[in-house]
Amino acid sequence: MSNQHASAEQALGTAGIVKRGADAAESRLANRVWWDADADDYHETHGDFLGAADFVWCPEGLREDETHFLGEVAGRNILEVGCGSAPCARWLKANKANVTALDISAGMLRHAREHNDSTGIQVPLVQASADQLPFADGSFDAACSAFGAVPFVADVQEVFSEIARVLKPGGDWVFAVNHPMRWIFPDDPGPLGLTVTQSYFDRTPYVEVDGEGHAVYVEHHRTLGDYVRALTNTGFTLEDLVEPEWPQGHTRIWGQWSPLRGKLFPGTAIFRTRLAS
Repeated sequence: MSNQHASAEQALGTAGIVKRGADAAESRLANRVWWDADADDYHETHGDFLGAADFVWCPEGLREDETHFLGEVAGRNILEVGCGSAPCARWLKANKANVTALDISAGMLRHAREHNDSTGIQVPLVQASADQLPFADGSFDAACSAFGAVPFVADVQEVFSEIARVLKPGGDWVFAVNHPMRWIFPDDPGPLGLTVTQSYFDRTPYVEVDGEGHAVYVEHHRTLGDYVRALTNTGFTLEDLVEPEWPQGHTRIWGQWSPLRGKLFPGTAIFRTRLAS
């Protein structure tokens, strides 16, 4: 267990790691209580890097003001899925988008409210799961997610179906996740993280449990092909798959991300997709 998450693990009584199934309800509950428990430590560790009103796509440091993955945002209705403390949403609002930010964790949204107040950039905050979006059909012009929600739900096609439902025809859906090839390596930024230990094709979720075997953290693995099929099945066209290279001079270690690993293989996959018109 990492020092970074020690307080959450202690609060939840994390006893070990198991490889077993986890359905939608268990995944929602586990990740809501996990991110509630970890929210303070997460922001103490990563808050300076993420900022209060900045759109950082990934640990490699790609920013929306440089990449323009969402194109022109001014005047568009945009949904951020898995917003955490919502720095991306506030950046979008500062750039004249109409934004709604959603997260499953009350602990994360507490930080979002605090940053709304400290920056003076008020974005609407909604607590809900990405596979159960509480919005009307065709509510948004675009949706985005920077390492939020997508890896933590049991059925990614259900998430994409919900995104498709709330987007207008031709809407953009851009999301960043752990690169699927990282699944085969230990979650370690050092030399131990360079040796393959499990199959890329093993889709059994990673589950942390308490002493009674209840899940307190769940993460689901999909291959690149799984993502593409789920997108296609829900009406999206994949326009680009961005695999950021590790930037020269970037020394930050974030969990499993490090200069050592980053120079050898990708840590992030960013899917740029568009809903059929």
